[in-house]
Amino acid sequence: MSGGRLLILGASGHGKVVGDCAMAAAWAEICYFDDRWPMLSACGQWLVVGRGEAFFAETGAGGQAFVAIGNAATRLAWLRRLKADGISVATVIHPCSVISPHALIGEGGLVVAGAVVNIDAKLGLGCIINTSATVDHDCVLGDGVHVCPGAHLAGDVQVGESSWLGIGCVVRQGIRIGVGVTVGAGAVVVADVPDGLTVVGVPARPQEKKNER
Repeated sequence: MSGGRLLILGASGHGKVVGDCAMAAAWAEICYFDDRWPMLSACGQWLVVGRGEAFFAETGAGGQAFVAIGNAATRLAWLRRLKADGISVATVIHPCSVISPHALIGEGGLVVAGAVVNIDAKLGLGCIINTSATVDHDCVLGDGVHVCPGAHLAGDVQVGESSWLGIGCVVRQGIRIGVGVTVGAGAVVVADVPDGLTVVGVPARPQEKKNER
């Protein structure tokens, strides 16, 4: 639901994108909360009005809450806290994105301009589908997944909680990506990726760890 008051936690560049999407989606009032307040007083054209704990108190007094924090674990912790307290959590969808009416976007999600989410895709809590990214039919994304700008998921891809799919990466149809995975920028994923790995390159392979001295 848009058109009312949106309270955003996190006044970074990502938070600025959230505000821009929310303005395009016709939220009437947008304000920010960030622990750098009062040293940080603005995010783009919008005011930062308090710190994190003030955000929690203010959301309980009305409006909808949105957590604009890039770190998945932190974002999910805030979202789960809000939901446990019965606070209304917004989903922000830019009107220039394309989302199938048969797709499911979880609470606290962000879909940015140019993104496409196709039929029977299911996105968990707090997912980010960034600029011009695509999520094709029957994909399932766990809570906190971030599909970065220009990344493309073919059909029936499954991605585990808190995984990060880097800018411009490509994932072949039917691939399973585990929990807490990082896919590097421009990587091409053609095989399943177990939990916790960082994969890079074409085709994507586990990143070699540098020898410690």
